[in-house]
Amino acid sequence: MRSADLELDLDVFAGPFDLLLAIVLREEISLLEVELGGIVCAYLERLEETDELDLEAATEFLVLIAALLELKSRLMLPSEEELELDLGPEEAADELLARMLEYRRYKSAGAELVERFEQNRGYLFRSAPLPADLRRVSVEAARQTYVADELGAALGNLLRMPPALDTSHIRPTVSLDRRLEILRDLLGSKRRLDFDEAFGGEDRLTQAVTIFALLEMHKRGEATWKQGQPLGPIEILAASSAAAKGESA
Repeated sequence: MRSADLELDLDVFAGPFDLLLAIVLREEISLLEVELGGIVCAYLERLEETDELDLEAATEFLVLIAALLELKSRLMLPSEEELELDLGPEEAADELLARMLEYRRYKSAGAELVERFEQNRGYLFRSAPLPADLRRVSVEAARQTYVADELGAALGNLLRMPPALDTSHIRPTVSLDRRLEILRDLLGSKRRLDFDEAFGGEDRLTQAVTIFALLEMHKRGEATWKQGQPLGPIEILAASSAAAKGESA
């Protein structure tokens, strides 16, 4: 039942509840003369007659009655600490109207959230029924599966630090660009270098990538190399050093 549908028969007013609110806001009736308890009783009697409870409508009624009660209590029993904040009839009416508007905003926002939830509820989560074997198990049988000692041991294992992972099987990643930078830095300072002296301590993968980097530098004309015999020492020369050596020969 909506608040607007509530018919009242009070000493100072007879008619719908929403009309009473409008009259109070226009100060045609003083809030001090309105029997708020009679309004609540009339609402409860109407609920008993209809035998229906609309939570949204009941919430709206409670908000309005609570606001009216607070405003009326301020008018009847102003405290000494709040003398400066005591509301006159105009201020009380304005505050009641502001609260009604604020309630309307929250109500509209709630309706918007409910609509969005209904539109997107299919994308929020995915539920699946229990497996057939679990559905056939009784509650008593299911409780017996949780042995206290096993559960305690499982929780205890969660508190232990796991062993360090063995990463020895993982091959290191070698960047061709990084090997090019290293070769250019070495040739920039020494102009020539022995491959075994510079890279003999590296692993096979790093040495192989270094050879590819040397081939790339040779293709670009940045460096070359010399090897007197198969599997012999490799001497790497910068481009300027290799050209100078060729001219002197």
